[in-house]
Amino acid sequence: MKITLKYVLLFCAFLFFINRSFAQQNEDVNITHLPYIQGVTTSSVDIIWTTNKPATGWVELAPDDSSHFYHTTRPKFFATEYGFKKVGKVHQVTLTDLKPGTRYRYRVYSQEVLKHVGVQVEYGKIVATNVYKEKPLAFKTLGPSPSTQFAVVNDIHGRNEVLDKLLDLSDLANQDFVVFNGDMVDNLLSENQMFAGFMDTAIKRFASEKPMFYSRGNHETRGPFAIEYPRYFPTPTGKLYYQFHHGETGVIVLDCGEDKPDTDMEYSGIVDMDRYRTEQASWLEKAVEDETFKNAKYKVVICHMPPFGGWHGEQEILDKFVPILNRAGVQIMLSGHLHKHIIKQSSQEVKFPIIVNSNNNLLKVNLTSQKGSFQVVDQQGKVVDEVVLKPLR
Repeated sequence: MKITLKYVLLFCAFLFFINRSFAQQNEDVNITHLPYIQGVTTSSVDIIWTTNKPATGWVELAPDDSSHFYHTTRPKFFATEYGFKKVGKVHQVTLTDLKPGTRYRYRVYSQEVLKHVGVQVEYGKIVATNVYKEKPLAFKTLGPSPSTQFAVVNDIHGRNEVLDKLLDLSDLANQDFVVFNGDMVDNLLSENQMFAGFMDTAIKRFASEKPMFYSRGNHETRGPFAIEYPRYFPTPTGKLYYQFHHGETGVIVLDCGEDKPDTDMEYSGIVDMDRYRTEQASWLEKAVEDETFKNAKYKVVICHMPPFGGWHGEQEILDKFVPILNRAGVQIMLSGHLHKHIIKQSSQEVKFPIIVNSNNNLLKVNLTSQKGSFQVVDQQGKVVDEVVLKPLR
């Protein structure tokens, strides 16, 4: 029998597949992406992390005092749903009944689930973040504060070197939170691509301890993994549009949806964004009546696409969202999408200014009882523009 090169290569490929599968089966459970903070409010927070194997997950919580994390047994909070401990590779623990403006230390754990037959569950090893040789991770809830400071980046499109540079200029240590205002990647293809595109950089730089709020852009709606996006970025409302309050600032985060008509060939018939924006407008009518927003000194809206430009999605935002925001006395909208710096002043149609931040600049926001400053900073650290607001009361 004559053995050809083709058969040799096929046999080698088969051996490689078998060896790789065996190695994966015998690999210990590991945390593949360290925890990051989402959906923080004055009394709750979501903590997300991933593992390489199906596992349960839980968080141990400790006060930010002088005691060692190992000083006593810390309370455990499990990733649960409908009364079950969830088993999977993406872990989300929601901590509730927290105190406003309070710092907590935490540690995440996962235990591999090897087998579940009938009512019998076989467990494997446990993995956790380090609190022995490293400081425990920590976060701070939103709450009373004499000022609200945050940084905004947008339209990164997987350019980690640009994200790193802008975060270098953001004075991260003094920011209350960071906003990702959409299009952090070109599209969403897989979990690995999403993390490699920007989230690994975010976790390394700040997101395990500092809150990150996300306004989904139109590019996050694209790709086979786009439907999984909400699993990784939960919000207080359980929707991709939500609101929060910090210090004397009320913030509404809107989900712009896509920029072209739902019938456009680019979407292959898979989107229903017009109906989604109508649904969102109904929620917005109630959100602007929330007492913390109505009584805020600063009323800020974050939306990836601005309500101008003439494209279908932009017109939808103008028609469906802006009238509600006008009536509510919103002071400013922060957008991106256009890949250039624009400040559009208020008009009869849109009664608040709009800052369109470019894809290469940083927006630094500092809101105090005296004034609200929105500075546009380029990659050389130069302030290239600024909008100043007076507090409402």
